[in-house]
Amino acid sequence: MGDSDGKFLDLGSMLRALRRQADLSQRELADLAGVPQSTVARVESGQAADPRFRTVERLVRAAAATLTVATAGEPTRSVEPDLDDRRDDAGRRYPAHLDVRKVRTLKDWPGAWWAQSYSLPPERWPLRVPEVTYDLDRGCRDERRLRERLRDAVRIRRVTEGVPEGCWRLVAELPDGGLIGELRAHERSLDLRYGEDLGDQREVVLDGVLVVPQLRLLGIGRRLVTRLGEEMQRSGLRGSCAIAEFSGVAFLRACGYRIEWSQPWTLRLNHGRPGGGRLAVG
Repeated sequence: MGDSDGKFLDLGSMLRALRRQADLSQRELADLAGVPQSTVARVESGQAADPRFRTVERLVRAAAATLTVATAGEPTRSVEPDLDDRRDDAGRRYPAHLDVRKVRTLKDWPGAWWAQSYSLPPERWPLRVPEVTYDLDRGCRDERRLRERLRDAVRIRRVTEGVPEGCWRLVAELPDGGLIGELRAHERSLDLRYGEDLGDQREVVLDGVLVVPQLRLLGIGRRLVTRLGEEMQRSGLRGSCAIAEFSGVAFLRACGYRIEWSQPWTLRLNHGRPGGGRLAVG
């Protein structure tokens, strides 16, 4: 079995990629295909040097894929082989259908119940953390895959219809038009802010960035902020500013914003209390 360039396909990697896509273990795929589990293991490990075509076809069909045979020189569409060859401490490959991923923080490791990820730097982690991890729960895997598919399908656009002059609205949408994120901002005059004639210079004030809770931490908010910068450049506006608190500060800093070391005051005027209004300064 070869591709159009004359190179032999890595059948084992292809089968592992199919199992990952179908979320099937070796035993589950073998049961669906009606072959022994050892056959699947031999094919994936490369020990079955020349498996029968019928066996390969049954395995591919069991993984809900289609096997296509083409003549030499005819372009073919094949499943992208599984390039992940990570192994555990015993030298065994991790199960392909479990979506092995790198552990970058303790939040990536389901076994890190013993420490708060935000309180300990890596050099102080009390236990050895594995390089990779995966989710044994099928529901968690399905949720992670759905989030990744939706992330890749999102498109960002600027809305101009019905938006007042000097106001900005950018939206993140799914292909069916479903709204999953939004950025709003407005322009303000630097001439009025500083009380000088600067030639009607303006800047953009970021009012807020919202993403539906189910799709947060996928970079959608950052894409909205990046698109805002692109739209500002097209409009000849150079600077934007924002006021944030709590997690919003870290988010904007990750998007390239820098903290201005000023000290604004929070002012509030309460009405309707006995004794008239009171000015609160904090």
